[in-house]
Amino acid sequence: MEAVQAQVLSHYRSELVERIRANGHVLSADGLLTVKLAKEFGFCYGVERAIDLAYAARKAYPERNIYILGEIIHNPEVNDQIRAMGVRFLSGKEKNADIEEVQREDVVIIPAFGTEVATRAQLAAKGCEFVDTTCGDVMSVWKRVRQYSKDRVTSIIHGKAWHEETKATSSQTTSGGGHYLVVFTLAETDYVCNYILHGGKKDEFLQKFKGAFSEGFDPDIHLQAIGVANQTTMLRGETEEVQRRLKQAMTQKYGADQIEAHFRFFDTICGATQDRQDALEKLLREPMDFLLVIGGYNSSNTSHLAEMGEAKLPTYFIKNAAKMVSDKLIVHYDQHQGREVETRDWLPPGRLNVGITAGASCPNNLIEDTIRRLFELRGISVRELM
Repeated sequence: MEAVQAQVLSHYRSELVERIRANGHVLSADGLLTVKLAKEFGFCYGVERAIDLAYAARKAYPERNIYILGEIIHNPEVNDQIRAMGVRFLSGKEKNADIEEVQREDVVIIPAFGTEVATRAQLAAKGCEFVDTTCGDVMSVWKRVRQYSKDRVTSIIHGKAWHEETKATSSQTTSGGGHYLVVFTLAETDYVCNYILHGGKKDEFLQKFKGAFSEGFDPDIHLQAIGVANQTTMLRGETEEVQRRLKQAMTQKYGADQIEAHFRFFDTICGATQDRQDALEKLLREPMDFLLVIGGYNSSNTSHLAEMGEAKLPTYFIKNAAKMVSDKLIVHYDQHQGREVETRDWLPPGRLNVGITAGASCPNNLIEDTIRRLFELRGISVRELM
């Protein structure tokens, strides 16, 4: 990992971002345009470690076939770099190989999100070598849900059932013979609470949560003792509300004196995710004209930052600086429509205060590109400013 540090830094480091950080997270051009960076943004330790390990794997095994189970992190530019090193993807949008192709002595990188128990077992049986970049915070969640399964407590996972991390976490429960149910929204949580308290139509329940529960899951049986866990990149406040509502339902159902036998909860939100959410919350208290959120569109932690911004002021979720086509047009991701949209006349004349943040999977060089482009569109040279 030490041997590839220079290469990693050359791809992702930004001297400009470091100088802005040292200057109180602000870059201003005579008040005409002021950029304010959130105090915490961009790569977290887990992401840096995953990327370092992927680069190190290529250097350590120059002659061997190297595969990766999916995106190393949810950032297209970073995944492009991994692919350019000759690493082949076994799943996802980047897929260009199949597990059946993996042979003994081949190297398989496990992404930061982890992987499903069955997939790892299938590859281990082939005799391949693993480079495991799974984030420590994710493994902490796995420890919790495995304990739930051991104690015959059903894991209620607050997350996205289709997300790689939640799939990996879910598999940890079933490998221990336990059960799980994934809830994504507070509305889904309320539905589960209502079923706990009043029962309902089992077929309707199973249809509503199709694809989000373990094989053999029976809401009439497996909601009698539950433990809440979460995808580490969810909004802390929402996860806390999920557990509060479920605890309230279980207390109402079984009584406060019996709650420990029927309900458990551990705080498993990623610290870096929370730091970025807290930093953006503080930034949003300052006067700003709009917010730019930079990162991969399928990045869960980045999407939540965009949600926070949208609740307060005009917010543009972009994956790179090229999306700022001109001062008259920006192409950005609309989470409600699930696609990119165009907004015209997005950069108004006059003095502007712009907030910028980025998800934990966004490298500093992309943040720099965005800042430079923003000033360029106002006819201002960042080089002269610095």
